[in-house]
Amino acid sequence: MRVLLAEDDDGVAGALTEALYDNGHLPSRVRRGEDVLARHRQADLLLLDLGLPDVDGLEVLRKLRAVSALPVVVLTARGDERSVVRGLRLGADDYLVKPVRLAELLARIEAVTRRAAAPAAPAPRTVRVADVEVDLDARRVTVGGAEVRLTTKEFEVLAALAARAGTAVSRQQLMDEVWGDAFLAVSRSLDVHLTQVRAKLGRPEVLTTIRGFGYRFGD
Repeated sequence: MRVLLAEDDDGVAGALTEALYDNGHLPSRVRRGEDVLARHRQADLLLLDLGLPDVDGLEVLRKLRAVSALPVVVLTARGDERSVVRGLRLGADDYLVKPVRLAELLARIEAVTRRAAAPAAPAPRTVRVADVEVDLDARRVTVGGAEVRLTTKEFEVLAALAARAGTAVSRQQLMDEVWGDAFLAVSRSLDVHLTQVRAKLGRPEVLTTIRGFGYRFGD
């Protein structure tokens, strides 16, 4: 699999890259947290050191989890209980403290990817909130039985929310899904499109703004 390795120590990175390659993986090494956020879509798993030179690894993990479910194994010298607990609560799939035995690391990677590959329940493809219906497959929106015309981007914003109806969705995740990487997206574009969607639906109560976080479609 494609493994993104975030490690600023050249010696450690070299040894891990060689070991991953020898065991059939395709490793790609980055040194900075910003590079993780820009390149996570190109990987199947992230090996994340916490001691990165530009951004603390836990902050990288927090930002990543706002936009991606990419499997993450933390591999760090930070073995104190507080860091371990924070890492797992922020969404790490596993947490290993250096030095780690290679066989154990490879086994943990396999276990994490098996869990990530487990089949999930299919999401509903037609979502209805009050009299607003969003057909995700036909890309069709109706309000009170009448079709509402949305632009491509307007529909994609609404669809990202409708696919998680009743759940709060962060601004970062919306920007990542609709425009690409949240790290690179222009926040103002999201505001403009949401304003247009609200106006066209004519049902302001179905789209809730969650201050300081994001939005929710339905209750």
